[in-house]
Amino acid sequence: MRLRTLVLAAVATACAKGSEDRSMTTSARPTVRKYAYEAYPMWAVRNPATVCPPNLAALNEYLPDRTDIKDPWGHDYRMLCGDAVPPGVKGLAVFSVGPDGLPNTADDINSWD
Repeated sequence: MRLRTLVLAAVATACAKGSEDRSMTTSARPTVRKYAYEAYPMWAVRNPATVCPPNLAALNEYLPDRTDIKDPWGHDYRMLCGDAVPPGVKGLAVFSVGPDGLPNTADDINSWD
């Protein structure tokens, strides 16, 4: 009986963790898109002589609900601009490194996907 209780507790914990990760992913996805497709175009109109903002925080004034550039896992959202954007992206690309904190892994959340 004790083993069964431990197994059930482990399964419940794993399910809760998976649910939390999905929720965090769900909140990160619209944020990267808002930076790329809402804030950046407004910034670009005000700064026509400059292709790239100095940093992602410079776009926060165009997103009334943003006061920092942290993703749900506490990592900074990152931006790619100019020649660094992925193929097919125009302007600005924004991404979260996801729960593992490492770029270019399967759990990254990109504005261009």
